[in-house]
Amino acid sequence: MKIQYPTLKTPLTIGVTAPSSGVEQHLHLLITEAEKQLIQRGMKVIIGNTTWTQLKGRSTTKEKRVSELMDYLLDERIDVVMPPWGGSFLMELLPLIDWDELKKAGPKWILGYSDISTLSFVYTIMTGYASAHGVNFTELSAPQWDELSSKWIDVITCKTGHSITQSSSHYFQSSWEQVYKNPATGFYFDSETEWKVLNQERSNRMTGRLIGGCLNTLQILIGTPFDYVQSFINEYCSEEGTIWYLESVGMDAAKIYRALWQLKYNGWFNKCNGVLIGRAGLYENLGDFTLVDALGDIFDEMGIPVFYEVDIGHVPPQLVLVNGAVGEVIVEEGRGTLKMQFC
Repeated sequence: MKIQYPTLKTPLTIGVTAPSSGVEQHLHLLITEAEKQLIQRGMKVIIGNTTWTQLKGRSTTKEKRVSELMDYLLDERIDVVMPPWGGSFLMELLPLIDWDELKKAGPKWILGYSDISTLSFVYTIMTGYASAHGVNFTELSAPQWDELSSKWIDVITCKTGHSITQSSSHYFQSSWEQVYKNPATGFYFDSETEWKVLNQERSNRMTGRLIGGCLNTLQILIGTPFDYVQSFINEYCSEEGTIWYLESVGMDAAKIYRALWQLKYNGWFNKCNGVLIGRAGLYENLGDFTLVDALGDIFDEMGIPVFYEVDIGHVPPQLVLVNGAVGEVIVEEGRGTLKMQFC
């Protein structure tokens, strides 16, 4: 079976809905400024009611969230569903989504990260439709977009049968402190980027069909009716194999190890050709047990390349990775490139 990619019209119309967390009133500036930036670039923006509210860690009730989400996914005017940001409770919507209706509707871009990857990941493995892991809507509130963040437009407008290449950043943002103090001004890069290879004896290149997201939220899917990973691997990745990309926030080395262990022994890494690990947000070692220890204990016996400190996730900037696209990743002297082919 073949992955299907959305076909876009111009000008693009972005639908903003909050299936997880909404935006509290004192941060509404992030929404209005992001809307302004997209309109200035010739796009249209439709903002849903769930975006503007927040209560008990959620934008609103799960019934209202799923209703607006389904409306946006089925609305032919909307090209990209782009939530304001992530959150904690998107999994509540999975049993309420009409997956058969989404399959009938055809592919539509979902773009975001953090808890949004709960949705985009399941969307791809259950339907065979591509989805995108990258910037959230609020991060587009900056008056100028950095090179990696701005790539989302090029990625989602790439046509089936074509390819697109992204390169690693030169610097990343080590702390969100300045962003919180100065909302809607962009990121504050202060640290030099270096993609790292876990085992120098392994290849500095990997190829396979991309799949992944936020480790914190994907882990909870195991054992649920939404764990279609084995079917996805067998039906869509039998020839190319997979490249898994994973990132985390607020997990120490032991928590990352336990989560990866659970994925491994649930068979998620079957036919895996390589793994990309994003820079870990709010990370700590557990005593002398480090991230490198965790990754080695999980992947060394598999004999596959593992690249870490990659531009993915909660420590910006980040690449836009397409679930379902065939990727080729190369790391040389701390610099990395990702080529994705929409096939």
